[in-house]
Amino acid sequence: MLYILSFLVAILSAHWIHPRLVRIALDKSIVDNPNARKLQRRPTPVLGGIAVFFGSVIGLGCASITCDCSELFIVVVAMMIMLYTGTMDDILDLSPALRFLIEIGTVLLLIFVGGYTLNDFHGLWGLNQIPQGVAIPLTVFAAVGIINAINLIDGIDGLASGLTGSALLVLGSLFLINGMWIYALLSFATLGVLVPFFYYNVFGQADHGRKIFMGDTGSLTLGYILVFLAIRYASYNPDVAHYSAGAIVIAFSTLIVPMFDVVRVMIVRARSHRSLFKPDRNHIHHKFLDMGMSAHKAMISIVVIASLFSSLNILLVSFVNINIVFAGDIVIWVILSIWFEKAGNK
Repeated sequence: MLYILSFLVAILSAHWIHPRLVRIALDKSIVDNPNARKLQRRPTPVLGGIAVFFGSVIGLGCASITCDCSELFIVVVAMMIMLYTGTMDDILDLSPALRFLIEIGTVLLLIFVGGYTLNDFHGLWGLNQIPQGVAIPLTVFAAVGIINAINLIDGIDGLASGLTGSALLVLGSLFLINGMWIYALLSFATLGVLVPFFYYNVFGQADHGRKIFMGDTGSLTLGYILVFLAIRYASYNPDVAHYSAGAIVIAFSTLIVPMFDVVRVMIVRARSHRSLFKPDRNHIHHKFLDMGMSAHKAMISIVVIASLFSSLNILLVSFVNINIVFAGDIVIWVILSIWFEKAGNK
């Protein structure tokens, strides 16, 4: 009942906040304007991430009445920093360098104050527990990369919320199975927030003042939540949870599509001698649109692909060596990428 309560309170909170955010954003012109690279035809409010933050925190707050959630205090502080950074980026368009510095600092906060690091590879590449001197920079690199991967894949309606919602459902279920209750609460509270956002984002009409984007405010905040949950599930701490075979592959398989997509895009940009940070039309959703799919069909297709990756990895890792599972993920993604390129260029 506690998880259901947290989930429902988050839904109701976000549902109440969203129309008010739309009015504020329109009044203050905090909008995403149309251009040649974007699909929308009208300026659209971009403060949806504020509801993501407050809905999640309110959902957790209700659960904390009967459950000690004090361990998540540092995570909520970090979420606030991401919320502020994303909001300033939506309003003032911060430089990539400044954003990276803030993201790195916030991840270091999670490491040194919260004590969360990628400290065990669980047999991947023959590695198990790794020293802190390696774990800390690895955690920073992985976390900042994933946060930005979520931000970069937010290109069509419902895609970022659909992918993160799928990941939160899987991670929340895994935490429940392993008895890691407060992390399951955070997962389901955040999942609840995404339900009304998905409705306003996908089905809301800009003409009637009902549509909203999460903007950098939401993608940075959601990216940070997912990074924390994935790192927590993958890290080895026998005092909190039993060892889980292949935990690192299982945890990050929920984020395979945004992670692999940003790597592919960066490689394409580097080979073309273009700036790694300059927006283009090379992301997976652009490839699906180039195939002639509608935005909604492209979104559904990509979320299904991500869900299949996650489900297959969870099923296979119990009886197949995780190195083979991970290599299979890479091979399948390369084949899909080649197909995307060929189909999109026809």
